[in-house]
Amino acid sequence: MFKIIQADLTQAEHAKAYLKLMSDYACDPMGGGEDLSDFAKQNLIETLLKRNDVFIVLAFKNGQAAAILTAIEGFSTFACKPLLNIHDVAVCAAFRGQGVTNLLFSEIEKIALSRGCCKMTLEVLEGNEIAINAYRKQGFCGYQLDPKFGNALFWTKSLHD
Repeated sequence: MFKIIQADLTQAEHAKAYLKLMSDYACDPMGGGEDLSDFAKQNLIETLLKRNDVFIVLAFKNGQAAAILTAIEGFSTFACKPLLNIHDVAVCAAFRGQGVTNLLFSEIEKIALSRGCCKMTLEVLEGNEIAINAYRKQGFCGYQLDPKFGNALFWTKSLHD
């Protein structure tokens, strides 16, 4: 049985679990295949604690950190309401296939609804069929305003010194 909680990063157990899960996710090929930088490991918890728009859901099983979902509140100008962007979803290999993703999404949806969010968004690599199927089961789909213009694309531009 999984225990699903909204993380409180001021609690050492939650902070430790969060960093472990994020490190595991970063090292996975779907997370880029490279561990978090030393800078991120040393500053992530402190930086997240300064924000009031980040929501983290953790899953534990038998006292072990099993899965994570990080969501960041944004804003829909068209709806004039907040939205939640699901930024990180990761399940440790030992806990995959046990339905924990459904539990994470159920909890984050409750949080989104309690905050008056109009929608939840996420990005997924097109080659990550397991995640795509999981997200579809949760009701996610490609975003479009008019089918003749196709689906929205998620683009990025890195800003480095």
